[in-house]
Amino acid sequence: MKYQRIKAVAKKEFLHVIRDPRSLMMGLAIPMLLLFLFGYALTLDVDRVPLMVWDQSNTPASRDFVSRFAGSRYFSLQETTDNYREIERAIDRRDTLIALIIPADFARRIETGHRAEVQAILDGSDSNTATIALGYADAVTRGYSQEVVLEHARRTGTDATIGQLDVRPRIWFNSDMISRNYIFPGLIAVIMMVITALLTSLTVAREWETGTMEQLISTPLTGPELITGKLVPYFTIGIIDLILSVLVGEFFFDIPLRGSLWLLFGMSLVFLVGALSLGMLISIVTKNQRMASQLAIVSTMLPAFLLSGFIFPIENMPLPIQGITHIITARYFVTILRGIYLKEVGIDVLAPEAGFLAVFGGVVITLAIRKFRKKIV
Repeated sequence: MKYQRIKAVAKKEFLHVIRDPRSLMMGLAIPMLLLFLFGYALTLDVDRVPLMVWDQSNTPASRDFVSRFAGSRYFSLQETTDNYREIERAIDRRDTLIALIIPADFARRIETGHRAEVQAILDGSDSNTATIALGYADAVTRGYSQEVVLEHARRTGTDATIGQLDVRPRIWFNSDMISRNYIFPGLIAVIMMVITALLTSLTVAREWETGTMEQLISTPLTGPELITGKLVPYFTIGIIDLILSVLVGEFFFDIPLRGSLWLLFGMSLVFLVGALSLGMLISIVTKNQRMASQLAIVSTMLPAFLLSGFIFPIENMPLPIQGITHIITARYFVTILRGIYLKEVGIDVLAPEAGFLAVFGGVVITLAIRKFRKKIV
């Protein structure tokens, strides 16, 4: 390969990108839009759960119990009621997600040391949120129950047997359990995968549709020189997107970057080679911009969102689907980004993922070069 030829092709592609506002919009503006949109809108945190209470007891003990929920950051007391019909209507309108019904004999049973049962009605149409909210409610109830047992033991002078196991959790890497810290690094991987592959999927196909491929074929350019030259501009755009993503995460969303910035960029460059080469291979095979863009979306966006572990845990997927995820490059890049961002891991830990990305990039770019033929079919 000759440097001057590659430089000429790269310059031509740079000029096309600069003169085409749609390409610039797709390459720079859309990734930033997606980062802000998902960064602000997409969250897996469940807090301020709307709560409704029917206090049939209406005693200091029952009001103290309700105050534990109202004072928790996980619940937001919306209103009180005195019948099931209003509870049903509020859940139907999604004004409340959980309703507590405190029985009339609540205080008496608490004071006498007997077991008091409180009914919790949840909206199961969103099963994940309902399960998490029920866990929160159970934690609040257990805390209140332990205090009641201790108080009863103090008054009666008896031993309080609350349990022999005392679990004191300590959370590493994301101690505040903020889902944004977990989502944002994976979001960078998904956006870079989709945008870079989509951009390069149109390059060669565009040359065939506009009729300029015949001119390129008549030049001394070789296939590797043409492909390398066309990849350079989009490789640059990918690096710019990565820099902007890191800056947005640092200054807008306060995402902690605990690992090496150099390792982050190094792994990203390896990933970019594979993602860009995949788009180039699609463009060479299809020779049609519409088909190329559709195939690029199907082969990058859907797997990146659904099968990379970005949102849905791979461990919870059926075994055949788990097997398929092993060929999804976004899966490995998501693992790399989360490891660098949150765990400060090094190349010794990330070597298997980095190796897969390097092999994938080499295989795909080799296939793209072999599939490209300097002849009109």
